[in-house]
Amino acid sequence: MKKHVLRPLWVALGAIALVLTIRYYMVPSDFGVHGRNFTYGYHRAGAIDDWQAVLVKYKGREYCNECHDTEFNENMDSKHGMIECENCHGPALEHPDTPETLEIDRSRGMCLRCHAKLDYPNSSRGTLIGVAPEEHNSGSECSECHNPHNPDLENM
Repeated sequence: MKKHVLRPLWVALGAIALVLTIRYYMVPSDFGVHGRNFTYGYHRAGAIDDWQAVLVKYKGREYCNECHDTEFNENMDSKHGMIECENCHGPALEHPDTPETLEIDRSRGMCLRCHAKLDYPNSSRGTLIGVAPEEHNSGSECSECHNPHNPDLENM
């Protein structure tokens, strides 16, 4: 064969050899050890230990109820009862061991994530109360007047 045919062939074979060599060093030895199952062979046995070592960030409202039963019951009886505690309070990651990790966001923006009035057609069909943030007490935080755990009560 002529050299103009062999050169590209050697380049292609070299590229394949390079990719296989890199793959040999980059792919973990425990990859695909379970054979072809629901993961189609794309499973690393060490991933199980890796995932078990990950801390659970969100623990759910029942976890909060263990210590904060008064606030929990008040919230569950209110219109906010469908909302998980951690949607507003943040993830309970290592709470109560490190209380400073659970920061309470009392900002106006937190409430407006759900309660900002949207000027879209049919946006007022639901039961969610929407407020115009620039008109409704624009200089104060919502929690100064409204109790987030029981929004029907006014804070005094």
